Amino acid sequence: MAPIIELEDLHKTYESGEEPVHAVRGVSLTISRGEFVAVMGTSGSGKSTLMNILGCLDRPTSGGYRLDGIQVSTLPRDQLSDLRNRKIGFVFQNFNLLSRTSAVENVELPMLYRRTPLSAAEQRRKALQSLEMVGIGKRAGHTPNQLSGGQQQRVAIARSLINDPVLLLADEPTGNLDSRTSIEILGIFQRLNDEGITILMVTHEPEVANHAKRIIVMRDGRIRTDNLVANRLNAAAELGRLPAEGGA
Repeated sequence: MAPIIELEDLHKTYESGEEPVHAVRGVSLTISRGEFVAVMGTSGSGKSTLMNILGCLDRPTSGGYRLDGIQVSTLPRDQLSDLRNRKIGFVFQNFNLLSRTSAVENVELPMLYRRTPLSAAEQRRKALQSLEMVGIGKRAGHTPNQLSGGQQQRVAIARSLINDPVLLLADEPTGNLDSRTSIEILGIFQRLNDEGITILMVTHEPEVANHAKRIIVMRDGRIRTDNLVANRLNAAAELGRLPAEGGA
């Protein structure tokens, strides 16, 4: 498979007081199209800094980063923003939805920044289709405060997919959800990945990471282990073993 992410000797150093903080130290990494990768590590391991660089939200101090064949490290700010909007979808722990805006309008937001704008009718059609993909089309007119946490995360996933990104970045996507809802959300990620979407997920929970196909563990800014998952957990099977109460 062609690489989506190529990192070569990536470093990120922050100047803080008298001693610089080496958040990422010489990371080289390749993630191919269609992979589902979990990045784990304790606080201070460098995983969040790495995620920000991969998401074009921060720049490395040195080293190379190619996203879908494009050298990202030296792009000017406006081109970086355009690349981020076209190539990357984001899912966050706190959902990051606009509270007074309906689900379908939240999903439409990334399309407002497209290089080639769509008509209002086409935006609405795509947004409704994206909500249907994650099983929440019937709640399109609801605002976030009318939705459960799991439903809000489904809206966030629909929003992340709206511009057909080559990479989906998920930062602790189940961190605010109960066990049953977490499994349902992980099941959506697994289905999207089976359909060919490349996913990189940051988590500190091994039981969440084991739903991926590959687990990278970071410590002190470096990759310590990088392994394929021998016995990947299946979200659908897990749901079948849980009690009926709960839900997303």
